[in-house]
Amino acid sequence: MRVAVAYEAGAPLALEDLPEPKVGPRDVRVRIAASGICHTDLNVIDGHSALPLPIVPGHEACGTVEQVGADVRRVRVGDRVLASVSPACGSCWWCMNGMSNHCERGPSVQQKKRFALPDGREAGAVCGCGSFAEVMVVDEASVVAVQTDLVDEQLALLGCGVTTGVGAALNTARVTPGSSVAVIGCGGVGQSVIQGARIAGASTIIAVDLSPGRRQASLGLGATHTVDPADGDPVEQVRALTEGRGADFSFEVVGRPELIVQAFDMARIEGAVTLVGMPAVGATFELPALRATFSGKRLQGSAVGGSQILRDFPRYIRMAEAGQIDLASMVSRRITLDEVNDGIGALRDAEGVRTVIAL
Repeated sequence: MRVAVAYEAGAPLALEDLPEPKVGPRDVRVRIAASGICHTDLNVIDGHSALPLPIVPGHEACGTVEQVGADVRRVRVGDRVLASVSPACGSCWWCMNGMSNHCERGPSVQQKKRFALPDGREAGAVCGCGSFAEVMVVDEASVVAVQTDLVDEQLALLGCGVTTGVGAALNTARVTPGSSVAVIGCGGVGQSVIQGARIAGASTIIAVDLSPGRRQASLGLGATHTVDPADGDPVEQVRALTEGRGADFSFEVVGRPELIVQAFDMARIEGAVTLVGMPAVGATFELPALRATFSGKRLQGSAVGGSQILRDFPRYIRMAEAGQIDLASMVSRRITLDEVNDGIGALRDAEGVRTVIAL
């Protein structure tokens, strides 16, 4: 089977013909239909994550089950499934207490090496998936059976980017009707935060991005205003759009420390600051302690948008089918697996919203 492998940080992916991974008792073999190219994959490819290379990127995917292990109970052969960036076993303490995005089986599922390489080494799979391939073998905790007529390249986006972004607005921040929202970073996840804010009923939604194309796209997905950081201090621009107070809710969706501080400064007193972007391993940020304390601002992380995949995948599918979540407008480019390095280059250059590999 054809597989794209990251061997060296920052280098192009190598397309290999590898044997299909073996299916263990709790494993599911999935024929990939579509896989989005996510910024998390780029972090891994560029060596900015803690995941060791070589590795097979890809985790935002959908496909069809071809084989299941003897102990698999969640899906059956022939099921259409959506892969998840975050495994959820459904039975550990975290899953049973509404925090399946922190499932205790997550680390062991995500760290398993799945692919046998030509040089004798084994490669892992990003988020336990490795969907930049014709076939992936995953733990059953990483897939959810779905029933929908959504086309593959749209459905795949729910595996990570849309679920993370919409969830950050609805589950983590709990954006309120009539509120003001500022979103720093308007790629696939940021545009999904914007959609979540629109669905929640925010009246002012400000998209902050250096890319003119992404700023323009945000207006079609729910943003009411855009801010170009090249035009001056974006914090002051956001304050000017929110009667001088700052936003009720601010989101950092890039993962850069200086932008986290910027998001904190964009939020009004007693506002909520939600961190969504994936920082480089070891990155830190600094805030003035006195100002942070007496501002009353809430600073919170958002793992996979606080989404519970067994509950939220079907929920977000229904919202997309009803037209509340616009998936079609987010697919800016459709490529083949052979063009994967072109798609990664487009992400590096902030071109479009989401590139999807169609198999």
